[in-house]
Amino acid sequence: MRLISELFLKEFYNPFLSPLTDSAILPIGTNKVAFTTDSYVVKPLFFPGGDIGKLAVAGTINDLSVMGARPLFISCGLIIEDGFEYDTLKKIVLSMKKTASDSGVQIVTGDTKVVEKGAADKIFINTAGIGLVINNIELKKGKIKAGDCIIINGTIGDHGISVISKREGLEFESEIESDCAPLNSLITTVLESGADVKFMRDPTRGGLASILNEFTNRMDWGIHLIEKEIPITDGVRALSDMLGFDPLYIANEGKVIMIVSPEDKDKVLKIMQNHPLGKDTRIIGEVVTSPKGIVTLKTVIGGTRIIEMPSGEQLPRIC
Repeated sequence: MRLISELFLKEFYNPFLSPLTDSAILPIGTNKVAFTTDSYVVKPLFFPGGDIGKLAVAGTINDLSVMGARPLFISCGLIIEDGFEYDTLKKIVLSMKKTASDSGVQIVTGDTKVVEKGAADKIFINTAGIGLVINNIELKKGKIKAGDCIIINGTIGDHGISVISKREGLEFESEIESDCAPLNSLITTVLESGADVKFMRDPTRGGLASILNEFTNRMDWGIHLIEKEIPITDGVRALSDMLGFDPLYIANEGKVIMIVSPEDKDKVLKIMQNHPLGKDTRIIGEVVTSPKGIVTLKTVIGGTRIIEMPSGEQLPRIC
């Protein structure tokens, strides 16, 4: 974050960049346009539940969707190492095509660069996306207040554990699959219902803990989570324990965290649980007046733990 705040934000400063949200919101004519970009360097390229191509398209769609936008168009920039297998490249391209098509999004422009062997690790992908913000939707932290509910659409840690287990050759009776998925259909269904959604983000690198700490940073309210309500599969929990990871800090690629008014929590819960990507939706906590600017967790044994922003090295190459 220091690199972003002390260099990029300082030198590139403008009112569209300064909020540091998943997408910039740009007024163009009478419309509000969401614009985002991201780069993907995941290793391995293929993992249970997805691949770098699906991840690139779904990740860009999700960054637009959590800003209240309908994703429309995506770019595809490829940096390919000399000698990369054509058949593997085709599999990645076809995966991108299917993910975009299934989501109602078009890949409309792109660029390809081939670099000498050793200058890249097989293939890196950059995608940018454009979407139109849904009419009358304005998601901002300033709308959040005490009593609002924290909702997530399913289990955490699946993507990071899927990638690390594939990379390290760890095998289990049941394979742990990444949750990689485009969430525009789920999110749009909730927003079009008229439910009072205050803010949302997708908890990717750094996981649930990082995103919630970003929520509370410098705010006059905090967030209190209930550990027993946070959905985690037995496989993710077991492998996390074995490797010394905390699932709260592990990346997800098909999850959205919504902050919703208490009056509409049941409405949103029902909508999400009736969607294929929200069957395991839970209310995992609430916004509280104290302690301010902090995320706390009520543990399964009844104690309270402070959930801090992660420090040190995170899991490498998971997106």
